[in-house]
Amino acid sequence: MPDPRFFQDLGPVALSELAQLTGAEISPETGGVRVSRVATLARADRDSITFINDKKYLPDLAESPAAACFTPPQLAAQVPQGCIALVTRMPQGAYAMAANRLHQPRLHVGEAAISPDAVLEAGVKLGPGVVIGPGARIGANTVIGANTVIGPGVTIGRDGQIGTNASIAFALIGDRVKILSNAVIGEHGFGATGGPTGVIDVPQLGRVILQDGVTIGAGTCVDRGAYEDTVVGENTKIDNLVQIAHNVRLGRNCVMAAHSGISGSTVVGDGVAFGGRAGLKDHLVVGEGAQIAAGAGVLRDIPAGETWGGFPAQPIRQWIREVTWVARAAKRGREGADR
Repeated sequence: MPDPRFFQDLGPVALSELAQLTGAEISPETGGVRVSRVATLARADRDSITFINDKKYLPDLAESPAAACFTPPQLAAQVPQGCIALVTRMPQGAYAMAANRLHQPRLHVGEAAISPDAVLEAGVKLGPGVVIGPGARIGANTVIGANTVIGPGVTIGRDGQIGTNASIAFALIGDRVKILSNAVIGEHGFGATGGPTGVIDVPQLGRVILQDGVTIGAGTCVDRGAYEDTVVGENTKIDNLVQIAHNVRLGRNCVMAAHSGISGSTVVGDGVAFGGRAGLKDHLVVGEGAQIAAGAGVLRDIPAGETWGGFPAQPIRQWIREVTWVARAAKRGREGADR
């Protein structure tokens, strides 16, 4: 369920209300059933409503204890007994609308820049213009630069260094973490789907977890999770202007050079190195100790310990051989044209 430090629950809500809100069809005799939260199939419980939009997830639906499920018409008959089907042509869009009805991000309102509910341990130093939301906790000897905004519920460990104009929300941050100026931690990641009136945003109900010793460069964005958490492992060092998307799990002792980016739900092992402007598509797995060359475009999983480069990325020796062959073929073509 969404972390109550960051999200306010607005439920429970009757399924009939959610059906009316989303335009889904539901059997009248089940409309009075109430749910308290949205959840993915893997995280659902008896108080949850979930969704399915592809038959490949039917095994997960069969095992899910969810009280209700938004489903497309062609899968409605596959919803298991005990789970109430809400039939719609746009199940993910309906799920997004239900999420907005059931959950609301906590806000920092009022005139006080530093909420009286915030807890600051001994030795915390604040620059001018710092904003700290209700329920936030800042560890001993952490320094926060001017005009930085710390959102409600955020926890920052001891001996941290936060630069100027940073924005931190929906995040749990360890000890000795450095976040440089203009970094944005915990913002809404990219997620959109079709809705009744066009494209709508999918609510992001997860968190960001930065473990001990992490460094986040200036202007870097680490998005909060959509359904799960976005996690950066201990002692990982991230350069300026890097993008970490929602649900990414980045291992310990990784290094990422500037302008590199990881798309959503990718899992990266410990000790992985990214050259500048390297980019990874979503839902990949990168093995422990892998190295990714500058400018690489990674479209498939990388085994542990391998070095890949190029676009689409491939093992580095194979890429170099192909680049060399193309260069030689081009040279032969130019020489033939000059004769």
